[in-house]
Amino acid sequence: MPGGKERELRRRISSIQSTKKITRAMELIAATRVVKAMQRADAARPYARQITSVIENLAAGGATVDHPLLREVEDVKRVGFIVIAGDRGLAGAFNTNPIRAAERQLMAHQTEGKDYTLFCIGKKPVAYFRFRNYRVDYAYEGFTADPTYEDARRIADDVANAFISGEVDEVELIYTEFISMGTQRVSIRRFLPLEDTAVMAEGGSGDAEVASAFEFEPSPEAVLESLLPRYIEARLFGALLDNAASEHANRQRAMKSATDNAEDLITKLSREMNAARQASITTEIMEIVGGAEALGSGKDKKSPSFEAASNSTSTATAVLEAGPFGTGSAAPLADGTAPSAAFTIKGNADSMLYHRPDSRSYAVTGAEVWFDSEASAQAAGFTLANTHPSPES
Repeated sequence: MPGGKERELRRRISSIQSTKKITRAMELIAATRVVKAMQRADAARPYARQITSVIENLAAGGATVDHPLLREVEDVKRVGFIVIAGDRGLAGAFNTNPIRAAERQLMAHQTEGKDYTLFCIGKKPVAYFRFRNYRVDYAYEGFTADPTYEDARRIADDVANAFISGEVDEVELIYTEFISMGTQRVSIRRFLPLEDTAVMAEGGSGDAEVASAFEFEPSPEAVLESLLPRYIEARLFGALLDNAASEHANRQRAMKSATDNAEDLITKLSREMNAARQASITTEIMEIVGGAEALGSGKDKKSPSFEAASNSTSTATAVLEAGPFGTGSAAPLADGTAPSAAFTIKGNADSMLYHRPDSRSYAVTGAEVWFDSEASAQAAGFTLANTHPSPES
């Protein structure tokens, strides 16, 4: 019924309005946090660029080192995957894209007969892979939205130890790279082993003269060896910061879209509720009018009474109720004139009416039986007991 539908729509609109307030608040919070995350990511890039530049300069200057992080394995048996996503949802496809990219990489290596080790950063990738019965060897949670350098160092140490110990022969880094507020993309990069110093010297942008201008203590090789662990920490920290900025940007867009959709849905449901309310009002008016008509038709009325004559000729006496111009008269016409004396008698045991020559009927009582003339009425057994006086009488 219309009233029930209106209540249901009102509840839905109230619920959507509450959800809209939440999504709007989350949109504003994400907009504030994404700016801070971008500033942190920008502030961390000079350090990463500088440490990369120092390593390339040392390599170009002839410094060589046999570090375990540079170990190349010809026959790769196990691949490690550092999968960075988020701890929370409501961020569009932010969590889904890197997780599915990591799963595709993992399955591709499995088809080649390689085993895997998962380093999952964030509650979402941990829950995803565990739910699908993948082996999650390392799980890190609770800091993806606001990572610190200590978090990056702890994870880098675990990855480096797994690589140095031979637990994994190769490590891939999968995360969402922050390009701009409107553009973020999934990035898949080789994390370990690092490029050999000879490759860095040949393909890097290092300058041998810059390295020769400094005196290193105890030696350039020792400095290079100590910088390599810091290098992978800086790379991982930069990936964590990019991932955090991407998370906030995606959440801002997702919450804005949810807020806009809530507004559209509220508008649509409000129109439906207004239509239901109008239908309810129309139904109530019809019920009131119908009830009034039923009460009006049920009023006590003085019906004309007829008494049958005792003789063989059936006669009857009709007692009419008083009208505005006397007993048995009708209401005046619209122009104020009263009915004339020219009329046709109609009547039966339940009614007595008269009919004007202009075919307008003026009801004195309820149901009607028509007679052409008074004589025909008398022939039917009815006798009019009184007359219809004119207004002058």
